[in-house]
Amino acid sequence: MVAGWRHAFGKWLPGTAEGHRFFRQRIRKPVHGAAMEADQNLAGRTLSVRPLRKSLNALEANGSGRTKLAHRILDPKLIEQIGPENFRGCALAVMTKVPRTGHVKTRLVPPLTADEAAALNTCFLRDTAAAIVEVSGKNVQDIAVYTPIGAEETYIDILPDNFQLVPQRGDGFGERLAAATEDLLRIGFQSVCLIDSDSPTVPSRVYAEAANMLSIRGDRVVLGPADDGGYYLIGLKQDHRRLFEEIDWSTERVLEQTMQRAAELDLEVKLLPAGYDVDDRATLRRLCDELLNPNAKDQVAPETRTRRFLRELIEREGRDRIWPATK
Repeated sequence: MVAGWRHAFGKWLPGTAEGHRFFRQRIRKPVHGAAMEADQNLAGRTLSVRPLRKSLNALEANGSGRTKLAHRILDPKLIEQIGPENFRGCALAVMTKVPRTGHVKTRLVPPLTADEAAALNTCFLRDTAAAIVEVSGKNVQDIAVYTPIGAEETYIDILPDNFQLVPQRGDGFGERLAAATEDLLRIGFQSVCLIDSDSPTVPSRVYAEAANMLSIRGDRVVLGPADDGGYYLIGLKQDHRRLFEEIDWSTERVLEQTMQRAAELDLEVKLLPAGYDVDDRATLRRLCDELLNPNAKDQVAPETRTRRFLRELIEREGRDRIWPATK
């Protein structure tokens, strides 16, 4: 019975007693109370699955028709956490901070309110995740590298079910990028793409191109240049911590300095199409121009959550506050 339980729920859990405790703690209330009979070592114990299946079925039938389970959390201290068929694949990992009012997109306040900025940030994350999912498969895995620890349940309603979580660590931004690269490679991925959550218009084909570049034999770094002088993606096959050292973060020198570090390491650089971060009034206006302009083509401005959010906001109160007409 234990072996059957591990097979059925191996998608979410390592199949250990530690994982059993995690399952009890992290699945939402409709499943929370379902027949987990012991909180100790499962070896030699009988574990009833029937009540759990009943709760899962009831949850699936109620409301949206899909179960809402906590995402699996990967621990870099443990090995073999991804299946052998995916062991040599690429992690497309979005770097994310839980979108809480007053803690995200503060440079967009004004013209947005703090609540609107947090809601827009959620839309950015959902659209980025959707683009990543379009690429995911046997050799590409969907990851969110998140902060803060303890806010995992927030992502249940934001990220698709197949995403797995890895906690951020480190103090500064460079340290967090370096630690995320180290952790994902240690977990077992062959390559890593760290993706920001501020560039919701980057299409899925760009993420596919990055993963393909990293699948080719030989070491290299892949960079997605941003118009502000930074980058929206960095892809690596090895743990080159030097790429994140002595960088003037949040300045127009980030991309240039990163390429200098790559030259120091004699590391080949591959560039993706340019993109842009949305993090101030000017780039918010650019985003509106791209997504809401009546002449925008659907392939350039698809019906994303970000587009719907901005359109509905303007329909309620007009465009002057966030997208004033050009004089």
